[in-house]
Amino acid sequence: MKKLLLVIFALILSSSTFIDKSKIVSNFKLKSATTNQWVSLSDYKEAKGFIVVFTCNKCPMAKFYSQRLNHMDTKYKKMGVPVLAINSMDTLAYAEESFKLMQKKTKKEQLSFPYLQDKKQKVAKEFKATHTPQAFVIWKNKSGTFVIKYQGAIDDNAGEPEKAKHHFLTDAVDELLLNKEVSMSKSESFGCRIFFRGQPQTMD
Repeated sequence: MKKLLLVIFALILSSSTFIDKSKIVSNFKLKSATTNQWVSLSDYKEAKGFIVVFTCNKCPMAKFYSQRLNHMDTKYKKMGVPVLAINSMDTLAYAEESFKLMQKKTKKEQLSFPYLQDKKQKVAKEFKATHTPQAFVIWKNKSGTFVIKYQGAIDDNAGEPEKAKHHFLTDAVDELLLNKEVSMSKSESFGCRIFFRGQPQTMD
């Protein structure tokens, strides 16, 4: 009887700590156009999580969010949740997404956060990112693994931030900082398509 109870307890424990492997994010190392230095998740020893936003140089929708991301970085970095922006656009197909022009963008828009080049597009594929801007919140669990807790839109008004009614991204971070479950873990976002090198460029 005791053995049966131990087995049942073990099953309950394992199911309660189950993590969807598709949401696990491995450490990555990308070069920052902001500082010209290499940046990885493991550099941030005290980070509770990260705001990760896939963006680029030329997407009109992405351009709306540069200053909002600056504000988020200023606010949440000191709480242990820095912003990382990632450009995964194919530089062979889109010359305007070059690292040099990324550097120009960081200076022009005075970006305070790392603007990283995912030149081989590996990080975008791991996140299953499809377009820009697309936001993710990843959070460190007890084992030190980063898990995707939110993905989707930054908010519901790109052009007029003062009129946004739903701040999906920061709401998710605020809930996680309070040790709560994210009430909306996914939302629909819109922007410019990320085309992966070697894959057919269909518009569906």
